[in-house]
Amino acid sequence: MGLFGNQFANVVEWEEYRDDCIFWKWTNKEIKKGSRLIIRPGQDAIFLYNGKVEGIFTDEGSFDIESEIIPFLSTLKGFKFGFNSGIRAEVLFVNTKEFTIKWGTKNAISIPAPQLNLPGGMPIRAFGTFSCKVSDYQALIDKVAGVRTQYTTEDIKERVLSVLDQLLMKWITREGKDMFNLQANAFEISSGIREDLDMQMMKLGIEITDFNIASFSYPEEITKMQNKAASQAMVSDMGKYSQMAMADNIGKGSNNIAGDMMSIQMGMAMGQQMMNNINNNQSSAGAGSGTYKFCPNCGTPTNGAKFCSNCGTKLS
Repeated sequence: MGLFGNQFANVVEWEEYRDDCIFWKWTNKEIKKGSRLIIRPGQDAIFLYNGKVEGIFTDEGSFDIESEIIPFLSTLKGFKFGFNSGIRAEVLFVNTKEFTIKWGTKNAISIPAPQLNLPGGMPIRAFGTFSCKVSDYQALIDKVAGVRTQYTTEDIKERVLSVLDQLLMKWITREGKDMFNLQANAFEISSGIREDLDMQMMKLGIEITDFNIASFSYPEEITKMQNKAASQAMVSDMGKYSQMAMADNIGKGSNNIAGDMMSIQMGMAMGQQMMNNINNNQSSAGAGSGTYKFCPNCGTPTNGAKFCSNCGTKLS
């Protein structure tokens, strides 16, 4: 090769690699004679010319563009380099790995809870992770890469969070059997959300491969009511719950009567549902015995009696 044969040569590679970057575009540069394409493990390289895909290269290594890349392009396969002339093309480097991203609701989501008679619904937060990867290069180029030079996991997360509240509300309402123990149905809720998210993100060329809910959380006031309701359910006297809760609030000098009544109502519902769950479990375990260990009406221990000693409900 002559004295000046390589003076305009360059290296086409992912220059500023980041582990959280989904793609990065090598752009606004002219590929000259003698240039090389470097593809590292976990990367694919897509040649773009005038916005159209010329070729996709998935093998890692260092390649001479003139002899090892140009012959495999679409409209440019017959291109001949001159001494000063080259190709002004773009190369999109795609990270082929599967990404795992943490997510969490920014604000509490109000889930309809008719059994609690709460006009605003039950406020709930949720946290977890989801996994994704690039699955459709053409869709990625058409919808994202055409106007972006790079795309990160933070961009994906922002897109997911923009629709996640609605999906959580939809699938909690559909699959959440117990509003106070949503974790019991976390798998069913997560599966529904993953399918819906996948349908939306596929439009961008991104596949949602997994979606997990690590935990649900309630506001502090509701958590306290849950603890009180659980304690009261253990002594099996729901009739005393409202008296205990109201006395507790009066003792603290509370002036928020509406809020106090809402908390009491919610706590009673929690306790009653816990008692119902206990009775259901005991009924299943002792099927055929014809007796209750707790009264289904007021929760009083029955000790095998035929009638509740507290409210008179027939037990068998």
